[in-house]
Amino acid sequence: MSKAETAGQENGVRSARIWRQLLGVERTVVEEIEFDEEAGLLVAHVRPRKGAARRCGRCGRRAPWYDRGEGRRRWRGLDLGVVQAWLEADAPRVTCPVHGVTVVGVPWARHGAGHTGAFDDQVAWLAVHTSRTAVAEVMRIAWRTVGAICARVARDALAGTDRLAGLKRIGIDEISYKKGHRYITCVVDHDTGRLVWAAPGRDKDTVTAFFDALGPERAAQITHVSTDGAGWITEVVDARCPNAVRGADPYHVVAWATEALDQVRRDVWNTARGGKGRASEASKALKNARWALWKNPDDLTAAQQAQLEWIERTHPRLHRAWALKEGLRWVFQLSRQGHPRLAVTALDRWIGWARRSRIPAFVDLSRRIVRHRTAIEISIEHQLSNALVESVNTKLRLITRIAFGFHDPHALIGLAMLALGGLCPPLPGRTRIHPA
Repeated sequence: MSKAETAGQENGVRSARIWRQLLGVERTVVEEIEFDEEAGLLVAHVRPRKGAARRCGRCGRRAPWYDRGEGRRRWRGLDLGVVQAWLEADAPRVTCPVHGVTVVGVPWARHGAGHTGAFDDQVAWLAVHTSRTAVAEVMRIAWRTVGAICARVARDALAGTDRLAGLKRIGIDEISYKKGHRYITCVVDHDTGRLVWAAPGRDKDTVTAFFDALGPERAAQITHVSTDGAGWITEVVDARCPNAVRGADPYHVVAWATEALDQVRRDVWNTARGGKGRASEASKALKNARWALWKNPDDLTAAQQAQLEWIERTHPRLHRAWALKEGLRWVFQLSRQGHPRLAVTALDRWIGWARRSRIPAFVDLSRRIVRHRTAIEISIEHQLSNALVESVNTKLRLITRIAFGFHDPHALIGLAMLALGGLCPPLPGRTRIHPA
């Protein structure tokens, strides 16, 4: 072989290596590069290397040839500057002993995807850190495609790891992601602070699906479960977690008291208004005073403190309801300050006070507290709350707003697992994994 031929061969090998780096592909042979100047498209004709050929696209096992499929396919790659890049290759089918006849797997893209793996990873990273509309504009793809890619990347990441291994202390709650009572149930690991499981729905079947995925052996290893006291959660937890203590979330217990207080405020407001006539000055003042009643005393402004003092003078029944709400909140403050026994004693006194208050909303609340007494005492003793789960839910709502809503809950779940489950992929070409 002459020196010219040897140099030409070396240049060809170097050129193929450079193109693989530019396109972000591995175990791939670049056969030819075609550039359409008018359309501004670069098409790379590629094929899998010998060791990566004829494998099932679903499981990666080697499988016998079936047919040529529907001919050649194209996959969208990352842009090269301002030019769109595409990969083109044959898409034959193989007969997998597990999945039957399926399209052959390719090393540069996930099964069933129309984009390369590097393209999917960059879209997923951008979706975690910016709005979905901005991602669609930058990456030049459809708005809905962003959600589909997030679901695909998250599904691929979840398949490579066991998110439910080693769970000991968990919190379960639901979040509304869309109008029309559309909910997602979330499970958070208290020890790592990460979202470990989520699924559409808000009923016993949804919680049961989580414990089915967890399995009876690992469910028996759960030691603590925090919930908001909803029956559709507690009944399944009590049946499937025999060794776990279940605590009622203090935030939701105090929220029950806030709801009872607001019911009393509305009753007093209706009385001051005098039926369906024009609102009086007293009723207007009561309507504007709700924030003074809802907020913690330490957070009140000077004007709100004055409103609270006015209520104490003019509406003693409403002020007693506010004091009952604050008394229940003080029970959990004692617990957080490291005085669980004092907190339990204060809870006993609060129940007696509420029973004798002759305020129907708080009499009913005292009965509700008694029904959940065991779970509340566990929460006090073990410092167990759903604060971490509520924090995850708040971030999920922020993700939903940033993405301008989700039509498909699986897209939201995929993005949530990427952002809050520690599964966010690094940007292509970066070795450092970005913290989610």
